[in-house]
Amino acid sequence: MKRIFLSPPHISGNEQKYIAEAFESNYIAPLGPFVDRFEQSICDYTDVRHALATTSGTAAIHLALRVLGVGKDDIVLASTFTFIGSVAPILYQEATPYFIDSEAQSWNLDPDLLREAVVSAPKMPKALILTHLYGQLADMERIVAICQEFGIALIEDAAESLGATYKGRESGTFGHFGVYSFNGNKILTTSGGGMLIGRDSVYMEKARFYATQAKEDAVYYEHKELGYNYRMSNILAAMGVAQMELLGERVRACRQIFDWYEEELRDIEEISFMPELEGSQGNRWLSTMLFEKHDPESVRLALEEEDIESRPLWKPMHQQPLFKDALSLTNGTSERLFAQGLCLPSGTAMTHSDVKRVSAVIKKVLSR
Repeated sequence: MKRIFLSPPHISGNEQKYIAEAFESNYIAPLGPFVDRFEQSICDYTDVRHALATTSGTAAIHLALRVLGVGKDDIVLASTFTFIGSVAPILYQEATPYFIDSEAQSWNLDPDLLREAVVSAPKMPKALILTHLYGQLADMERIVAICQEFGIALIEDAAESLGATYKGRESGTFGHFGVYSFNGNKILTTSGGGMLIGRDSVYMEKARFYATQAKEDAVYYEHKELGYNYRMSNILAAMGVAQMELLGERVRACRQIFDWYEEELRDIEEISFMPELEGSQGNRWLSTMLFEKHDPESVRLALEEEDIESRPLWKPMHQQPLFKDALSLTNGTSERLFAQGLCLPSGTAMTHSDVKRVSAVIKKVLSR
C-alpha cells in the first residue's frame, strides 16, 4: 500500500511546459520573464501593487524587518505558536523577540495579550510578525487596530495561508508587508521560495535593492550597503506561474479533505478540529486536530506503522531552548495545543479513500 505523506508537492498543471520554455530561452540564471510573471500573478490575486519573489519566506520576512529599520535591541512582537523561520530574522537583525500566545478561537495570536504586551514592553515595540497558522487567519480587525493605535508596523507571515480570506480580503494584505512561502510542503510550491508583498513602493523598491546584493546603479559592482542573495530563480518562478493557475482548485481540495476528516471522525467526542473565525475562510493547508484524552504521539506512531505521515503541532517559540531567555506573554493556549495536537495528511491529491484509511487508524487507536 502506498505511503501517505503529510503534505507532498502536487504537480499537475503547466509546470513542465513553463520550465521547458525557461530552458529554451536560456533564462536559467536568477531573474527572467517568469519571475516577473510570477510576481504579477501574486499582485493580481491579492490586489496589492508590489510583489518581490525571494528564495524563501524567511528571506522575505528578513527583508521586511530590514526595510522597516529594525535593528539592534529593537523589540519585535511575534506569534509564539509558529515555525522558527517566522522569527529567526529577528535575531538576524540583532533585535529582541517578544512572544505572544494564542487564543482558543483561532489558535492564532491573542489580541488581548497583544495589547498587554505593547503596554508592558520595556520600550515601544517596532514591529509585529503575525503568523496565520495552518492557513487560518487571525482576528485581523482587532490586531490591525492595535498596531495602528501604537504605530507598530505589521508583517503578516502568511506563509501557510495563501488563498485564505478575512472578511473578503486576502491573507497577507492587511499589514505593511505580507509574506508567502512556496516550500515543498505548501499549498503551492516552487520546491523552495517565497514572496514579499506590499503597497508602499518606496519600501518595496528598497527590499528589491537589498534582495539583489544591494548593488548600486552602475555598470560595475558598487556597494554602499549590505545586501543579500535573496532573489528567486527564473526556473522556480516558472513553476510558481503554473501553480498559481491552480490556486483556487488547491484551496477547494484542502477544504474538501478537511470536511472529509470531520465527516469520518464526527462521532468521536474526545477530539476537535482547528476552528475558523466568523467572517474568515482558511485554506485548510493542513487538517489539524486535538485529542483531549489520548496522547497524540500514540496516534502518530500508529499512523506511521501504517505508512502514514503525520506531525505534532508547532512547539511554541517560548518553549524552544534557543529562546529560553526571551520575553514572552503566555496564557497556556499554545502549550496545550502542542501537547494535544496533530497535523493529519492533507496533500491536495488525496482521495476520499485516503482520508478513510487515515481515519480508520485514528478510530482504532481511540477505541482501545
